[in-house]
Amino acid sequence: MRHEVRITGGAESDLAEIVAFLAGREGPDMAGQMLERMLAIAESLSQTPEQGSHPRELLSLGIRDFRQVICQPYRLIYRITGKQVFLLLVADGRRDFQSLLERRILKA
Repeated sequence: MRHEVRITGGAESDLAEIVAFLAGREGPDMAGQMLERMLAIAESLSQTPEQGSHPRELLSLGIRDFRQVICQPYRLIYRITGKQVFLLLVADGRRDFQSLLERRILKA
């Protein structure tokens, strides 16, 4: 039972910003490796979309529609809709995720 993984425009922008930041700080090789790791994790959702946990910030609000997988230190937030998995947000897990999720996920 394979799902189609789709990366939203917001998540694409997140990935581009992360790669640019890492390229400037750690070098292009490190940035490329991190991007490959995150894309591989996202692609793994096609086989096992329910592998991710529910973000605790949303669970505290009673929202169970979203899941997350971790690629340290980043959190990849996604939603399963039918046979599709939508990657919605990629951000450093050390950020204020409550505010970020409210802005990007709940108000969308």
